[in-house]
Amino acid sequence: MMASTITIEPQTNKNKKREIDKQKDTILEIKDLSIFYGDNQAVKHATFDIDEHAITALIGPSGCGKSTFLRGINRMNDLIPIARNEGQIIYEDINLLDKNINTIALRKEIGMVFQKPNPFPKSVYNNITHALKFYGKRKKKQLDEVVEESLRKAALWDEVKDRLHESAFSLSGGQQQRLCIARTLAMKPNVLLLDEPSSALDPISNAKIEELILQLKEDYSIIIVTHNMQQASRISDKTAFFLNGSVIEYDETEKIFTNPAHGKTEDYISGRFG
Repeated sequence: MMASTITIEPQTNKNKKREIDKQKDTILEIKDLSIFYGDNQAVKHATFDIDEHAITALIGPSGCGKSTFLRGINRMNDLIPIARNEGQIIYEDINLLDKNINTIALRKEIGMVFQKPNPFPKSVYNNITHALKFYGKRKKKQLDEVVEESLRKAALWDEVKDRLHESAFSLSGGQQQRLCIARTLAMKPNVLLLDEPSSALDPISNAKIEELILQLKEDYSIIIVTHNMQQASRISDKTAFFLNGSVIEYDETEKIFTNPAHGKTEDYISGRFG
């Protein structure tokens, strides 16, 4: 692969740590973003800013563009031949839609966890270290440290520390999803994209995922697609309501759920459609 003309440098831990009482900075600027699959416009002229070290929920009925929007942020839609983008997604003064972007570097900075747990057919340990080895980290002590750190951040270490060399498929569904989160965290991203990460899980596992997400926002900026209105209201700071590819309303979550500005938002929140 040719070297990218755009460099994405990781932020330092110092820059990640923020005082609770400081005003949120913007981590992503979405500017007139449209995403197409052939002639079908799946996302229509989205424009809004996403806060740093906050949880942003994307809600709306099935097929409204939420997941397409989420995948557009780290260019996962590039894997679909008929997909194309218009507009801008600005991250650290870089337009992520620039054709010269190094998407491998981008996906290290902006990691993604999918709806269904998708561990590799490897041990728990090797799930965490697989990508690290690809990037040249091979010293066992260093790998051991990253494995433990990542699993602790994913609230999984105590459950699997004696099972690191067992197959990841031996874990429960909720544990597998937290392993996938740990695998993403091992790459030291700044932004986490979560596409309905707990929709396939039981209520107890769902509660653990929600608790984990709330803890992770201290160090990461999180964007989550969810069909669960209660989940969005419990864990998110801001909410964007998508309908037919358009962002109908974007505001503080409390306002969206208690006093929405748009009638369509109120209809969806109240269950009149969707």
